[in-house]
Amino acid sequence: MTNPFDQISEKNKERLFRLLEADTLKIDANKILSSLVKSDDFIGIIIKGYIQIRKIDYNGNRIIIDELEENQVFGNTLSSLKNNEYEILAKEETSIILMDYDRILKSESPKEYYNRFIKNLLKIISEKVKEQNARIEILTKRTIRNKLLEYFRILSQKQSSKYIYLPFNFTDLADYLAVDRSAMSRELRYLKEEGFIEIKGKKITLLYEKDSALYQNL
Repeated sequence: MTNPFDQISEKNKERLFRLLEADTLKIDANKILSSLVKSDDFIGIIIKGYIQIRKIDYNGNRIIIDELEENQVFGNTLSSLKNNEYEILAKEETSIILMDYDRILKSESPKEYYNRFIKNLLKIISEKVKEQNARIEILTKRTIRNKLLEYFRILSQKQSSKYIYLPFNFTDLADYLAVDRSAMSRELRYLKEEGFIEIKGKKITLLYEKDSALYQNL
């Protein structure tokens, strides 16, 4: 994932923040950030910590939209959601930089650090589109097994290994896949008993080949 401040010095980062009138927010662990964001058009950059973006459906079910760590970017500019449709939860003590999206576009600064930031931001948006397309691919799978296997496949590609590490716990994984937690646990147990995977904490080892019949049937 592209760093939004790639090739921008610490001194120029401070200049960039002043230019864009960026605000710094500090949020305690397990606090909701959404209520602190007044604008519907913002870009948030995590300076320290870890956040979870989630949506609550009409039945009260929680769906995890994204999980983000240091130097990652979020905002409704990067998704189709508006502030009243989702909540942003700080999973640990977190510091973020908030910038108004319109101000970023209208600044037109000749400074190299500003131009570099815009290039990095455009690259990040492109990467986000690819991630969202992969998420859609997961959610369109009809069975829990196929959703799990597709997600494992994507993680394996991303981590370049058959040994993959889940970015969150199994309860959150069920919310991310939009499936029932108990049913997902059963399917994981079946996959383990059938010799397709090994599970040790958040580490999952894929025991099947990518071109196997199991994968081809996804």
